[in-house]
Amino acid sequence: MATNALHEELTHQLSAIGAVRRELGRIVPPGCSAGCATVLTLLSRHGTLSIGQLTEMLGINISVTSRYVAHLTMLGWADRRPDPADRRSRIVRLTSKGRARFAELSDCRSKELAARLGDWSDEDVHQLVTLLSRLRAAFDDPWDGQCAYAERSADAYGADSPAA
Repeated sequence: MATNALHEELTHQLSAIGAVRRELGRIVPPGCSAGCATVLTLLSRHGTLSIGQLTEMLGINISVTSRYVAHLTMLGWADRRPDPADRRSRIVRLTSKGRARFAELSDCRSKELAARLGDWSDEDVHQLVTLLSRLRAAFDDPWDGQCAYAERSADAYGADSPAA
């Protein structure tokens, strides 16, 4: 089991990963915001999605999701159609232009990563991918708003304790 200091360092390094994500997030097609690029990525990965599904995946307000989708639709990169299962809902998918823009985006981001990791071995990159995948999988269950540590503290100190 890793020490508390090691977990603290991991927390620090994960916070620093935000800078990497922001830098890669700045690579977007002309006329496209980072949010729209994220929607492009989700649609490329998942195919057809409802506005509600996109909103849940993005973790933002439905009005913001709708604006992103409207912008992508205006650019001709996505289209919205009534959901056959629920005509009140809309489903979104990439158009051929959207798939081409996503391919360009993916290629640019991959080239940036390759340039930044040029002195890394393929084995190092593979190990990073494997470990990050394991980390992500450890957080796949939805968060119930309770910290696992807080639950253990409440059990250890009793429900009436300040830690509970």
